[in-house]
Amino acid sequence: MNPTEAANILRRMHRDSPPQEKSTPIHLFGIKYAQELASLSTREVVVPAGLAPTYATEVPKGRRLAKYVVLKDGA
Repeated sequence: MNPTEAANILRRMHRDSPPQEKSTPIHLFGIKYAQELASLSTREVVVPAGLAPTYATEVPKGRRLAKYVVLKDGA
């Protein structure tokens, strides 16, 4: 996965989330794509996704959770 592909996925996940849960899809993105994101700079994914640079701290939180989480179908 390259930074552009990752940014597009993150943008879509964030856009499609309920207004009161805007940080949840960012964590989910980090969980779901933890291995693919390992070689990418978080900032080079978050900013092109149209999110504030401050959200760059949220993706690694999801990546760290990935080893403890099992995703449900549809997540």
